[in-house]
Amino acid sequence: MIQRRTFLLASVATLAFPVQSWSRTPGAQPRTRRVVEGACAPVEIIEDELGIPHVRAASLHDAYFGQGYLVARDRLFQIDMDYRREAGRMAEVFGARFVAADRAARLFHYRGDIDAELATLPPEVLECARGYVAGVNARIAELEADPDQLPLEYGILGIAPLRWDVRNLVRHRGIGMGDADDEVRRAQLQARGLIEAERLMAPLRLDWEFTVPKGLDVAAVSEADLGVLLPSARPLPFDTLQEAQADPAQRNADRFSQGSNAWTIAPTRSATGRPILSNDPHLGIGGASPRHMVHMTAPGLDVIGAGAPGLPGIMQGHTDRFAFGRTNFHIDQTDLFVLKTHESDPDRYWHRGEWKAFERHEEVIQVKDAPAERVMLRYAEGRPIISEDPARNRAVAFATVTMLPGANMRFAIIAINLSKDWESLQRAFKLHVSPTNLHYADIDGNIGWQTIGFTPRRPKHDGLFPAPGDGDYDWTGILPVSQMPHVFNPHEGWFASANQLNLPKDYPYRERIISFTWSDPYRYNRIAEVLDAQPKHRIEDSVALLHDVQSLPARALQAMLPAVPPPGTVADAAAMLRSWDREVDADSGAALLFEMVMQALSNDFRERVVPAEARDLIPTVNLSEMLRILSDLDAQLGPDPRAARDAMIARALESGWNKAVELAGPDPSVWKWGDLHRVTIAHPLASSIPAIAAAFPRIEGGRSGGDGTTPMARGYNSRRGFNVSHGASYLFVADVGAWDNSRFLLLPGQSADPRSARYRDFYPYWLAGAMQPLWFSRAAVDRHAAARLTLTPAKG
Repeated sequence: MIQRRTFLLASVATLAFPVQSWSRTPGAQPRTRRVVEGACAPVEIIEDELGIPHVRAASLHDAYFGQGYLVARDRLFQIDMDYRREAGRMAEVFGARFVAADRAARLFHYRGDIDAELATLPPEVLECARGYVAGVNARIAELEADPDQLPLEYGILGIAPLRWDVRNLVRHRGIGMGDADDEVRRAQLQARGLIEAERLMAPLRLDWEFTVPKGLDVAAVSEADLGVLLPSARPLPFDTLQEAQADPAQRNADRFSQGSNAWTIAPTRSATGRPILSNDPHLGIGGASPRHMVHMTAPGLDVIGAGAPGLPGIMQGHTDRFAFGRTNFHIDQTDLFVLKTHESDPDRYWHRGEWKAFERHEEVIQVKDAPAERVMLRYAEGRPIISEDPARNRAVAFATVTMLPGANMRFAIIAINLSKDWESLQRAFKLHVSPTNLHYADIDGNIGWQTIGFTPRRPKHDGLFPAPGDGDYDWTGILPVSQMPHVFNPHEGWFASANQLNLPKDYPYRERIISFTWSDPYRYNRIAEVLDAQPKHRIEDSVALLHDVQSLPARALQAMLPAVPPPGTVADAAAMLRSWDREVDADSGAALLFEMVMQALSNDFRERVVPAEARDLIPTVNLSEMLRILSDLDAQLGPDPRAARDAMIARALESGWNKAVELAGPDPSVWKWGDLHRVTIAHPLASSIPAIAAAFPRIEGGRSGGDGTTPMARGYNSRRGFNVSHGASYLFVADVGAWDNSRFLLLPGQSADPRSARYRDFYPYWLAGAMQPLWFSRAAVDRHAAARLTLTPAKG
């Protein structure tokens, strides 16, 4: 069910915000010309009535120059902080408290031959990347000449943006935990003889048994082995700049809540007679918007959609030939290797029958208001050393595909944008590191699905535990894209992905180990249920499905409600949920009760089913595994599973009812899920810096339906409250070939500057699910043009 009731109120709220000088009135088209550094020829930028810029350039370089310039115009502070953090240059502007974070960031800089890496890239891809970087720097140069135009953060913080370098697109690889903490937890559970309890938190979705690598002392493994991967080892005063939260339960919940939905419909199943492709990347909601939109046109290029600010290219959208979307695929791309170091020389480690010296790199970190600090970074076989314990002759190396030669993810999206068809995409996919389900639909009526991402070959272990670092368990390469799961023109006429286990039944997963842990299947199962029932799918059907709030976990709970509940609040709660349509609607009182009941049930289940000796390592239980155990009356519930289940559900009903009363009042007729489940967006530093909080008004007031299991994913972390914390800030539906019929949404708007009308203009549309036209043809863009800007190269 689409949440439309907040639309009018939110629309009124937008009137209180200042507007930019560019008019939305058709026909009134301000024309601006600016002289810039780095463009090869004049670049025309047309902004349409909805604020989407359309770049028309004479070369690929200049098309991406336009994108870089625009993202720096709209999101400079956002991309500058990401760039500075990955460069390990935070301490030079914020002081000594950032030294540990800077050291960790530099540990994940690529130490191979950067020139050789650049030389392996397709020349046209590299030229686009150079154009993007030049565009970012052109905008920064404008601001250096006129600091009054700088985003407000710079004046408040007293800092200046960094100029960009294309070499850093290769050098900066980024810190990521991967599943390293899962490996440590499994080793600790194994040491306690409780490894099977792991399935309650992270069930293995394939038929697989836990096997400890020979030579690994599981009793010696501890959280300390994670070293710099732990947020606590690199504390930051700006907590929102950290990649992960310190709480393990929160890290786990956030990781599996991040996902997306996508589906692709063949012409035979489409009411238009053309393919339809829909996508909604689920990312963080509440801080900086994770997507920025642009349309780039040049000889050999015509692409529109949304990209990640700071990453060249369009991640989800369409070209003039095909539409493309993406969801997270699950690949285990990291491993911990426990190294034995020399008793008398901790700078040497045992590998393949000999003592080897760590590769060492000394870095100098500049520190504001303090002397520079020198740090020594160590590597083994190119793998960062994340922790060292000379007293135990022990060090831990973190193997991650992102540090491999050729892992140049920042160029992969460009290669996809430049592709012309399914065949040329296969070549582009070889650059793509991140685990992804790539959806495809072209103007010739073909549809395809290809899983992409670097998948390490592990000939002697499965990646579920740390492994000895003596060389026996080293990776032996990367699985070719051709051996990854894929399909082209499936006979069903549609396919979908929602981060569920989607390996084909005949896929040789034992020989080609990809992953064992996947997201719960609820979103996918609901999407499949809807698509199966639609013989002719329409654009409107995709829009509705993107906003569907039918809850499959609610169906499972309804089936287990006690037939004769005890009188009182248990009976009241059971009756309210039994009569509910299972729509997690913003105006639903039953939906509010359901969310409270499920939280109580999960907590009670953990206390009664997870062994007491494992609870410190199992902070949360997996929803689908919990509901399976309860539904199946599994023996893990005890000697009388039915009685145990009924008692557990009764306690959850009572506890959930009481919580609803506490939060929403004693009258259930006025309960509304959206009153708790709100959409609030604030500057990432607002909680740390009062001046930023004052300068950047919060965007708030919106009420939302949905939760983390509905196709309209509006997840929350109950440890932080009920506000929406993740979901689809960008959504699009492509009518393949009739491109002007495509639709999109973007939350909250293109600009992060509160002085711009694009700061929050899409907030009410997004709340209402009112998807807007994504104009693409030259005629449509010109017809809906609101302003024109020409970037003219500086003479020199």
